[in-house]
Amino acid sequence: MDQGSIARILKQVSGGEDEIQQLQKALLDYLDENTETDASLVFSRKFYIAQWFRDTTMETEKAIKSQKDEDSSEGTHHAKDVEATGQIMHRAESRKTFLRSIIKIAPSQFSTLKLNSDTVDYEDACLIVRYLASMRPFAQSFDIYLTQ
Repeated sequence: MDQGSIARILKQVSGGEDEIQQLQKALLDYLDENTETDASLVFSRKFYIAQWFRDTTMETEKAIKSQKDEDSSEGTHHAKDVEATGQIMHRAESRKTFLRSIIKIAPSQFSTLKLNSDTVDYEDACLIVRYLASMRPFAQSFDIYLTQ
């Protein structure tokens, strides 16, 4: 992955969110800007929002399940695990709130959001998609699957 380009995109995209949210917002802005030229981008936008919401929900469920498993085993790092689970839950809730706010925007309001029209071009959008896809659990464990 081209970390330099990712860093450049993150600098251009304003926002106090975490890195993933900034990249998601940049990609959604790009899709919004180009819906007039390609109608399939509306579907792509909805698909990405739904997939990211599902991923966040799955991450939260995994954190809760792992905490319950560790509670039953009574580990020595219990306080540290609870804190890590709390951070995961907080991050997941902020991502869900972000995605809900994006969902509530009507298609007629897309034109008013085109503030970052020159921030992301096609190549940057492709890079963002590859980067976000590499963060998914399957992509992270792909080498393990291949070696097995």
